[in-house]
Amino acid sequence: MCLKRFHKSSHDRDDTNCDAREGIVPHDFSVFPDSLKGKRILLCTESFGPVNGVSRTTLMLVNHLRSHGALVAVVAPHNHTKHNTFVANKYSSSSSSSDEEEEDSQIELRIHGYPLPFNPELSIVYPVRMRQRPAERQIPIICNFQTDLAGYCAILFPRPLSDVAVYTFATVQSYLFRHKSVKTVLYPSRFVRRYLEAQGVQDDKLEVLRRGVNTELFHPDRRSEALRREIAPDGEVILICVSRIAGEKGFDFLARAAKLLHDRGLRFKLYIVGGNRNAEVEREIQGLFEPLVEKGKVLFAGFQVGEELAAAYASGDVFLHCSVTETFGLVVLESMASGCPSSPGTKGAQRHRARWGSGYLVPPDDLEQFVRRVAEVVEDGELRARLGAE
Repeated sequence: MCLKRFHKSSHDRDDTNCDAREGIVPHDFSVFPDSLKGKRILLCTESFGPVNGVSRTTLMLVNHLRSHGALVAVVAPHNHTKHNTFVANKYSSSSSSSDEEEEDSQIELRIHGYPLPFNPELSIVYPVRMRQRPAERQIPIICNFQTDLAGYCAILFPRPLSDVAVYTFATVQSYLFRHKSVKTVLYPSRFVRRYLEAQGVQDDKLEVLRRGVNTELFHPDRRSEALRREIAPDGEVILICVSRIAGEKGFDFLARAAKLLHDRGLRFKLYIVGGNRNAEVEREIQGLFEPLVEKGKVLFAGFQVGEELAAAYASGDVFLHCSVTETFGLVVLESMASGCPSSPGTKGAQRHRARWGSGYLVPPDDLEQFVRRVAEVVEDGELRARLGAE
């Protein structure tokens, strides 16, 4: 809310200096804007509730807006998993009091969609009718680009099906984002901005939407010696990966890296935090790590949140991140805040997350260099401590 313009010519400027030059008074983000109180906002999203990282972020946004007096109605696909993440509010067809008006404005409407086979937490809603309002009646729209579905398709589907899917997503997205009723397109990283520019999205629509880490929750003090003994009873170096268990997250690459690290004779345990509510997908990914799982070298911890997740980050020695479809890569920042040095790839948004001195950036397809860098940190305790402190 109350975001300033982030012009193309100022991609790499210091934002504070940019504000001063443009005469903009920075907004105090601890103060909720009065202009949003009582505003009627319709939020449409591809998933909603405690389902995945994107939907949890959206849920927090809606709760924040509502708690400060904004009237937010949500439209989202039905949840196709066994986990119920939604309780609908009653909708009254007529209202005469302010209380009834507020209740009507806080509705959540679930519409029918078709779950993606590789990720049933996400649904595709096929439009059966599209109607364009006259220009004078068009409602201002803000779009928030968070999920690289085209990138998922390029990885998960065989060619030429993947080419068709990527082209289709690009065509639909570019049309919608360029439409004159869309006033702003929020993006999380420079990587995504370049993608949107390549799709022809107008420069003056693009706004960076920054993310942050709860540094009270994700902190080195969360390190648990009891958890470390449970994971690595013989004092092995703990490699940690936090991710949804899915094909587009680079687990095939990680599995090959783990095997090569084992073949080198390194003393390590790979602790993988995350899951997938599609049990078949989860079993398929876990199967990539056999026989290392049987040997106790690789441990799958399942879903973790809150203090349990924070303890996992802080108790690791090296954070491994192999996904190339991230639009931001918040897990890299969370690992760094927890004092766990990271080794993300250089493709995608994560190349802007790590900084020199706190970990290593490795080309996404360079398995040899990835293994060499990880082995270097595993074998050098002083290097691990220095990177963790940074």
